Amino acid sequence: MPNETIDTTEPGVWTTGPDGEPVPDYDASFPTINEGEVVHGKVVRVDKDEVLVDIGYKSEGVIPVAELSIRRSINPADEVGLGDEIDALVLTKEDAEGRLILSKKRARFEMAWKAIEGSAENGQPVDGKVIEVVKGGLILDLGVRGFLPASLVDIRRVQDLDEFLGKELRCKVIELNRSRNNVVLSRRAVLEDERKEMRQAILDKLQPGDVVEGQISNIVDFGAFVDLDGMDGLIHISELSWSHVNHPSEVLEIGQTVQVKVLDIDRDRQRISLGLKQTQTDPWQQVLDSYGEGDVVQGKVTKVVTFGAFVEILPGVEGLVHISELAQHHVENPREVVSQGDVVNAKIIEVDAERRRLSLSLKRVEEGEGQPLPEGARPQIDLSEDVFSDQPAAASEFEPEPEADAEPATPEAATPSAEETAPEPEAEAEEPAAAEEPASDDVAAEASPAAEPASAEAATEQPSAEETA
Repeated sequence: MPNETIDTTEPGVWTTGPDGEPVPDYDASFPTINEGEVVHGKVVRVDKDEVLVDIGYKSEGVIPVAELSIRRSINPADEVGLGDEIDALVLTKEDAEGRLILSKKRARFEMAWKAIEGSAENGQPVDGKVIEVVKGGLILDLGVRGFLPASLVDIRRVQDLDEFLGKELRCKVIELNRSRNNVVLSRRAVLEDERKEMRQAILDKLQPGDVVEGQISNIVDFGAFVDLDGMDGLIHISELSWSHVNHPSEVLEIGQTVQVKVLDIDRDRQRISLGLKQTQTDPWQQVLDSYGEGDVVQGKVTKVVTFGAFVEILPGVEGLVHISELAQHHVENPREVVSQGDVVNAKIIEVDAERRRLSLSLKRVEEGEGQPLPEGARPQIDLSEDVFSDQPAAASEFEPEPEADAEPATPEAATPSAEETAPEPEAEAEEPAAAEEPASDDVAAEASPAAEPASAEAATEQPSAEETA
């Protein structure tokens, strides 16, 4: 065979050795790589703490387990397999042991960040798998760790975030910060966009006064939200019931199906105001039909305040008993007379249908109570009528009456008249005292003045009669 001539001048194949002789240029046969560059390779070995990747360099690249994924505490076999082709970022061309150190997660991070930036600029959604449930939300694997707040997971508040673990979610990027590697997502924005056309159709269909069916989607301090097949409406706490409601959870619960009335629609702001009590019988109508001023009704004290007490006479109907109508006597504090939960009888003293107000009274329940006594009426305490006379009985009875036509009395007639007159007031004055022994001191005191003038008058008349004789 003829001898083949080897071209030792071909660049990239041959180089000059130390002695000036041409030698094969092995380094030139390997690709040129730089730290921070993303390279492509094939997985040739998977260990529990590292993965070896052939990138066509003079030695295999090593990917430590911590550089495989953004997830924590993973098994390398779950992340890659033999023969898988992957991208990796060159961390170190040659470490202390001469190894080429690569990172799969950082290569993915660089590529993912560029994609996320593009999606954020264009308003396009991104897809990611939920890998963690943390306080306040979810962590999605987007190639970078994306945070999805709990309030933006769904259109309505989600109670259990664990149900999303492992699921693929489509979200919008609402915040991006490269210096902190921070990505904030919103799934709610995607869902709202999907339901936008549906909401408009609902707004076009509904009219104030319509009664529709919905499901309670959320309960807050000021009311409850109702899902109307794609759009939420609000029932304010004042529209939940005809009676007073301290918190919406007293009346409703999440997931409950209700019939509600459309009260108002703000088409510009896409808001619907709903009412629940409007679908129920108005108890005030029953009050107007069944009760009137002067009727006595039974009710339960629902609240005691400084100016009186509220009494519920029908479910959803409360009347006010003003502090001045609680009792006949002066009341400083309504709690002296009634307590919450007491069952009382009350008289209706005013019905204001326009303002839906009811005024009640406890002190007027018994007939005549709190009113002046009729003229001539007297308490029944078993006393004689003399006690209630306008003038002292003895004084009026024994006061001498002048007689214009009477003849002058003779001395013989005057003497017995004086003698008879003196004992009569004493006897008459004693009779009431003896008869009224059980009576009070006031009665005795009232009788005594009647006797004293009579006795004094008799005493003055007696000497006059003797002188005449």
